[in-house]
Amino acid sequence: MHLMKKSGLFNALLALLLFVLVASPVAYAQTDGATADTATVSATAVDNTAAGTTPAASSPSGALDPAQVAIGKDLFTNYCAQCHAVTADVVVGPGLKGVSERRPEAWLLSWIKNSGAVKKSGDAYAVEITKKFNGTEMPSFPFTDDQIRGILAYVKSSEVAPAATTIVGPNPTPTNTVPSDGISSNLFIIVVSVLLVVLLLVLIVLVMVVSMLTKVANNQALSGISGQDEYGKADIGKVTRSTAFKAGAAILFILIAGKASIDGMYDVGIQQGYAPTQPIAFSHKLHAGQYQIQCRYCHTGVNISKHANIPSANICMNCHNAIKRESPEIQKIYTAIEKDQPIEWVRVHNLPDLAYFNHSQHVNVGGVACQQCHGEIEKMEVVQQRSSLTMGWCIDCHRKTNVNAAGNAYYDKLVSLHNSHSKEPLKVQNIGGLECSKCHY
Repeated sequence: MHLMKKSGLFNALLALLLFVLVASPVAYAQTDGATADTATVSATAVDNTAAGTTPAASSPSGALDPAQVAIGKDLFTNYCAQCHAVTADVVVGPGLKGVSERRPEAWLLSWIKNSGAVKKSGDAYAVEITKKFNGTEMPSFPFTDDQIRGILAYVKSSEVAPAATTIVGPNPTPTNTVPSDGISSNLFIIVVSVLLVVLLLVLIVLVMVVSMLTKVANNQALSGISGQDEYGKADIGKVTRSTAFKAGAAILFILIAGKASIDGMYDVGIQQGYAPTQPIAFSHKLHAGQYQIQCRYCHTGVNISKHANIPSANICMNCHNAIKRESPEIQKIYTAIEKDQPIEWVRVHNLPDLAYFNHSQHVNVGGVACQQCHGEIEKMEVVQQRSSLTMGWCIDCHRKTNVNAAGNAYYDKLVSLHNSHSKEPLKVQNIGGLECSKCHY
């Protein structure tokens, strides 16, 4: 109690206590709540539908050959699912349920290879089906007879068992492969600010209580409620005018300003959430979601090139030469073709020139699904940049992602060498995924 009588020292201690309590949560605020988006890459097989692949024949018992069905499923997904369903539902063309019973195999082989030639031959059914679907002609496909039989086998297998849900993207991935983001930095700052206000109010009350107790200890009788308020105000004023309080407030301001500056510098060049207006209102939700058109049907270079490439107007015309031709948005495509001008799409995802990224390496070899980097495109009416695409985001993915080594002899020796001294799975960081030269020229 003797020390409390020294009001100057006591107020300085209170000011220091105020600074410690207020500044403590700020230390936690230095750790950003937002975490990098990472996901475990599913071990999916490399695309095996190259032309010339011959499936095994059906078993003598008449049962469907699983290998034949698997190849037929890949072909159907890549080339047929844009216009047909394995059920009786009509998409662009008729549903294929029971097609093997409706038409002879020889007719189906000829029709799929060249539907135009079958119609020109005067085939009554070909003329009727074309007229029924507003004159839309099915493109010709350079499939072998065995490949077409594989497609028909897949359609027939879907009639026996429920069809698996088609996942948009070059490689199917399990549910929840796209992780949710952590608590945003803004939300964290709001929570910390509320806690600071509460702590400040509690501290003011404590200062008033201690002040009154000090007066009682010095035999200074309280003179009523007005006096109590006066004592409290007087002591608070001394605390706020003290050197310790001013120093603590200055340090607190510097910490908050410093964090805001660092956060701002980290955000330079990041366009997460960027969703520009495109020259044509193209809906991925409709095309990739409702109609389940595969990503690589339009972005043809994603499996074979560094770039996924933006589709040309010719790809749009594969369907829209007959579908919704009167739509004002579709008329913009016709106008571009007539003027022989490209559609000036606004780029959404863009890496700086100093960074090297190869789509085919990630999609074709690594088995990375489109949604892992681009988000659930099939649910976006307007495409936006979902991931931050920063260097830290890429490195974090390389640290946590297992190498897709299944069925790839290239990795056999690396996997064997890695397993000889580690029990952890072979990750991208173990094969040079963190080397500077991997991503920077």
